[in-house]
Amino acid sequence: MPGLIVVLTMLALFSIVLAGGLTGPAKVISTDTLEINRTRVRLWGIDAPDETQMCRDIKGNPYQCGLRAARDLESFVEDREVSCVPVLEDECGRTIATCSAGGTDVGEWLVRNGLVLDWKQYSRGRYYAAQRAADRAGLGLWAGSFAVPWLYRACIRLGGRPASCSDDANAHP
Repeated sequence: MPGLIVVLTMLALFSIVLAGGLTGPAKVISTDTLEINRTRVRLWGIDAPDETQMCRDIKGNPYQCGLRAARDLESFVEDREVSCVPVLEDECGRTIATCSAGGTDVGEWLVRNGLVLDWKQYSRGRYYAAQRAADRAGLGLWAGSFAVPWLYRACIRLGGRPASCSDDANAHP
């Protein structure tokens, strides 16, 4: 039975691609989620700071790193056709896909610019070299300090406040 569900899910996703439903202008919902032709697509292989997450810049000043990353993504995809290839559907029914804009892998662009992290658990390290390059160059998140997004979310789920969950206990030095 699980095999049948996987096959039916893949057929549904494939029919979206054939219908051209995942190509067109993209609206940025958050740093890791786009909307193309009324279909929400979560970017595969990355983990992004949440909109409420605070990071610190090179001078130690706090900033909303999730919002900044979303704005940078909006600028990147603006006036470009975005094409997404579904990889799978998650337990919440969201389409998870690799997407490109102007021939550039959107996930890799986000990681290379230090705006998000390579989520190795899912990407199998596909964006690891881009992440190391961003870290070495001190780009985006890597210019200052931040709590990794998955620990930030865990802290919030346990009742923490954004300011205390964002800060340096688990931050990148």
